[in-house]
Amino acid sequence: MDRYSGDVLAPGWGRRRPPTPRVAAERDLVVEDVETGFCGAVVRTEKTTGGLTVTLEDRHGRHRVFPMGFGFLVDGSPVELVRPVQPTAPTAARRTASGSVAVHGAPARVARGSRIYVEGKHDAELVEKVWGDDLRVEGVVVEHLGGIDDLPAVVREFAPTRDRRLGVLVDHLVAGSKESRLAAQVVSPHVRVVGHPYVDVWQAVRPAALGIAAWPEVPRGTPWKEGVCAGLGWPVDPPAAWRRILGAVGSYADLEPSLLGRVEELIDFVTHSDAGP
Repeated sequence: MDRYSGDVLAPGWGRRRPPTPRVAAERDLVVEDVETGFCGAVVRTEKTTGGLTVTLEDRHGRHRVFPMGFGFLVDGSPVELVRPVQPTAPTAARRTASGSVAVHGAPARVARGSRIYVEGKHDAELVEKVWGDDLRVEGVVVEHLGGIDDLPAVVREFAPTRDRRLGVLVDHLVAGSKESRLAAQVVSPHVRVVGHPYVDVWQAVRPAALGIAAWPEVPRGTPWKEGVCAGLGWPVDPPAAWRRILGAVGSYADLEPSLLGRVEELIDFVTHSDAGP
């Protein structure tokens, strides 16, 4: 091609040529190198110390490596070869600490009339840490009672209805216990009392989460939390011990199934419209 040929006075002589189209060097794209005449299908693209390269394979199985860029033809037309966009790996759905699929960008729902009551502050903090995201999306408030000795009176004052249900989580809900007798006094289609078998919610945290083999046995007559601290060789400081325990909980996987199932049951009960007649 004679770059100086043509009539400079002819219309359009000084117009710029359209830019060379950019084509991604996708695998199996047939490309011809202008300089050598080598024609082949793209086998791979690589980033090397000298820059980006493209490897072509001709019909005889021979490979040639060329610098990526200009100097190629596709279907007889000049192109600029560029590296194909790398596929983005699918992003796994974020999970909440409870294992639920996180709802992105959802504002906290206005609180429902229904409630979940738990025995104490530690129970409430543990439920918040693991199920807090879920509860905010559902608009469920968790309150602690400071013990359940007054449970019948608390339920009467709450005055549960179909649209204002009450779920209660108690410690040590086993046959013959004080807790089981109190639960029997508040039977109602609009109230659900569930519990775990442990003396305290501390034990609902898996020992492995704390790096211990098991929760220690506490002799009768010894305050339970102080006895646990002593049995583990920790300073006898229950508030500090609880902070250590709660800090070891990262998700539902650090809790015993006997607690997990009960909390999920209460959330379902107070959020599903078919929970009561």
